[in-house]
Amino acid sequence: MTAGGIAGLPPFAEWGPIGQSFGAGLVSWSGTALGASLVFFTARVHQGFLDVVLGFAGGVMLAASFWSLLHPAIELSADYGPWRWLPASAGILLGIVFLHVTDQVLPRLQLAAPAKEAKGLSSHWRRTTLLILAIALHNIPEGLALGVVFGAIGDGASPVSLAAAVGLMAGIAFHNLPEGMAVALPLRREGLSPLRSFLYGQISAAVEPLAAVAGAAAALTARAVLPYAMGFAASAMLYVVVREVIPETQLSGHPVAATLGIMLGFTLMMALSVSLG
Repeated sequence: MTAGGIAGLPPFAEWGPIGQSFGAGLVSWSGTALGASLVFFTARVHQGFLDVVLGFAGGVMLAASFWSLLHPAIELSADYGPWRWLPASAGILLGIVFLHVTDQVLPRLQLAAPAKEAKGLSSHWRRTTLLILAIALHNIPEGLALGVVFGAIGDGASPVSLAAAVGLMAGIAFHNLPEGMAVALPLRREGLSPLRSFLYGQISAAVEPLAAVAGAAAALTARAVLPYAMGFAASAMLYVVVREVIPETQLSGHPVAATLGIMLGFTLMMALSVSLG
């Protein structure tokens, strides 16, 4: 490691919004891959541990949706005067509609449920495909959120700091750890080899770097749409946490521990966002 970065690369701060978004997407993908890599060592992880980790990550994402996305979006809308809440709110509503429609159209499977219980359009896909799709579906909005935040840094007037964006990147990567486990470990228990279980487990997050680049490109298109895009990204984060993360942590017999994890994650991300932002 040198002052200029790894192997002569420039430091991360000099990569530009698109490069930073792609790099952030790779980091978040690596979180999924790291979680999936546990299949090389064990076929089981205590469910209580998974619930606490997933809860912690959900708390991080809740805090990041406000301090890294909604609050900066409101600050960017100062020209709206008393209506400065409008762009972020419109983005949130648009995100709700988009994600609800997507959730209804694509098959969705709770990780512990059999494939026949997948919700959405009827599907005869194998359980493996449904597991990957269930995780990949909400990895797309996570990638978009990353891209929008790093894209916002490219706006000279944006209140978003690189530290806040990196904090969001770390939070999503941490959130992806139990996701990788949740896909790979059940596949391993069902008889797949460790290598195949790992490959299936980590591929669900392969969409994140591309989604991050798309989010950054959208944010850089025009400053006027940036607050709307940030509201949309925040909506995606909130939808994932409320629709998927919190219910998943409350159904496995460890609701108190999972709730404490949520509160701890929220508090830590709030403190980092305020102190580093």
